[in-house]
Amino acid sequence: MSPARRRVDHADRPEDGASDPSALMDLLGVAAVLVEADGRIDMWSPQADELFGYTRGEAVGQYAAHLLLHPEHREAAIGLFAEVMVTGQAWAGPFPIRHKDGSTRLVEFRNMRLTDNLGDHYALGLATDRSTLLQVERKLALSDRLVTQAPIGLSVLDTDLRYLAVNPALASMHGMSEADHIGRRFREVLPGEPFLSAEDCMREVLATGVPVVDRQVVGRPAGDLEQEHAWTMSLYRLEDHRGHVLGIANVVVDITDRYQAARQADRAQQRLRLMASGSARIGTTLEVERTAQELADVVVPDLADMVAVDLLDSVLQTGRTDSGEDPALFRALAVKTAYPTGAAEAIVAPGRLTTYHTDHPAAHCVRTRKPVLITDLNSGDVTRVAENDHAAQLLAQAGVHTNMAVPLIARGQIIGVMGMARARNPQAFDEDDLTLACELASSAALSIDNAVLHQHIRSAAETLQRSLLPQLSPRHPGLEVAARYRPAQAFSEVGGDWFDVIPLDGDRTALAVGDVMGSGIPAATTMGRLRTATSTLADLDLDPARILTHLDKIIQGLDPYLATCVYAIYDPHDCRLHVASAGHLPPVLMRADEPPELLDLPTGTPLGVGGVPFETTTLDLRPGDQLVLYTDGLVETRDDPIDERLDDLVALLSSPHRSVEETCDRLLQELRAPASHDDVALLIARTQSLTNNCGPGPLRPV
Repeated sequence: MSPARRRVDHADRPEDGASDPSALMDLLGVAAVLVEADGRIDMWSPQADELFGYTRGEAVGQYAAHLLLHPEHREAAIGLFAEVMVTGQAWAGPFPIRHKDGSTRLVEFRNMRLTDNLGDHYALGLATDRSTLLQVERKLALSDRLVTQAPIGLSVLDTDLRYLAVNPALASMHGMSEADHIGRRFREVLPGEPFLSAEDCMREVLATGVPVVDRQVVGRPAGDLEQEHAWTMSLYRLEDHRGHVLGIANVVVDITDRYQAARQADRAQQRLRLMASGSARIGTTLEVERTAQELADVVVPDLADMVAVDLLDSVLQTGRTDSGEDPALFRALAVKTAYPTGAAEAIVAPGRLTTYHTDHPAAHCVRTRKPVLITDLNSGDVTRVAENDHAAQLLAQAGVHTNMAVPLIARGQIIGVMGMARARNPQAFDEDDLTLACELASSAALSIDNAVLHQHIRSAAETLQRSLLPQLSPRHPGLEVAARYRPAQAFSEVGGDWFDVIPLDGDRTALAVGDVMGSGIPAATTMGRLRTATSTLADLDLDPARILTHLDKIIQGLDPYLATCVYAIYDPHDCRLHVASAGHLPPVLMRADEPPELLDLPTGTPLGVGGVPFETTTLDLRPGDQLVLYTDGLVETRDDPIDERLDDLVALLSSPHRSVEETCDRLLQELRAPASHDDVALLIARTQSLTNNCGPGPLRPV
């Protein structure tokens, strides 16, 4: 048989060839000495050379007692030798020997009797240095204590990542006994997907020998699949004294409590960030739908995988909750999902009206004014949170497993509901999530209610504004007239822009366009009073400058008390236009055969400033000429210089052959932004011939 021992693994696998001998025997330096019955040394191992100091040639044939013992120890040794040879019982223990250098050394012996095929007896002595043996024993005892009593997890795995040894601490962490570990692979004990990377890390350490320290692993062990655990794992490769790889050592510290505390802290930080984000992002405008969408954008994906914001339709229509409405009628305002999903089709689309069944969380919120939290929503319960059976099927297919709904309450009145769900996020909603959702909903509800209130005020102001504007006749003596009024879009309020076309004696017509500074109902009211005053003053047959002077005095008693205005009088018999401006943008004159131009009028000061005279300018017109009067909402923007915008206006008027109606529509389409922050009044008048004495002439101040 080969002197090298054969290796057979713990799973009773077949022999796979000779392996290197154990390093422990080399560490102990065990010497073998064979002594004949008469006490002569018959055999001497190389290790005995080092232990006793004598070479084989010096020892073989010598009496062992005389060679290896001091005189005072020989009698005791010979007695022990004789007892072993007579009785055949082995003897073991420490005994002092004499080294070749004359020193005394304590050696640990194992003595036993051997008998050959002829019946002759020999004594075999196995010996090692006593101090070395004690040191090894102490290390083994200490290692055993460290492993078994250590509060941290310790394990040794072979090169196939099978457990060879596990201490009680690690067995407790895994929820399995020590015996159940032995022989199992790492992934059999820790089967979850999070442990794949840990296994790859182990193989890398085996391959490279580079240790890994404090690698965090989070998952569920086979012994406790219901609870998530967290550990730090340190790995280092085990080698013998020849560098042969024996396996890998794994040092594990359970940090589940610290991990959970960190997660709680992270969630608290996330809640703070989400609340800060909500404060900054929700309520940036006074548009109801926009505010609802801002709420949805904050909630998804940080809190929920999908969200729907519904408002009671009675709130949108009247600004008040219809307490007698049963079931409640909702209008969907905003929907958002964190990723493309079929569940989006199950959520009521924005703009749609719907009523929910009585068990639906939204209906429950309206009845009780309290939130609803469903932590475990199995497939059979999905119908509870769905609009209908088809929607329930879509939600179930998408994997929706948890749901909550919170009421939107503003100024003590419930105005709507926000519903949230999770599908891809495996964590169920908990009480902390519900508290956060309620805080966001409370803040957003006030912003939404403000937007609803503003919408009603704006609608009232716009209604008032339109009611105060004239109903124009397109035909006036010597003029073809078209006008447009457009209220402000986006979140701005209705302003005080106005126009008027006033018939005068002698076939004359007064044209006026003005802009009251400010917005809302006060501006619309001031505009109506100015328009009434203008109509009254027009009957006095005053020139435009005198009209503006009287208006300047009138507006000083109003609030708002500033306005700009252009007032013109056209006489179709002499084809003359008399015009004056009070701080208003210049009109555009379009002649039939010349490029359009901005009229260079004395600008004047806005009405309400007082103390500054106004000046009337007269110019001659001819049939086909057009005068374009407008307010600043047509041309002013926040980003472009006013001169460039006026150039754009003039450029768009380069086609004088369009009808005045077409010109109005084109100017609004090309110049006015979709979300304009100001309202617009636009008035265009084209001259028509009543006599043959009309002709072009220069501007003449009056």
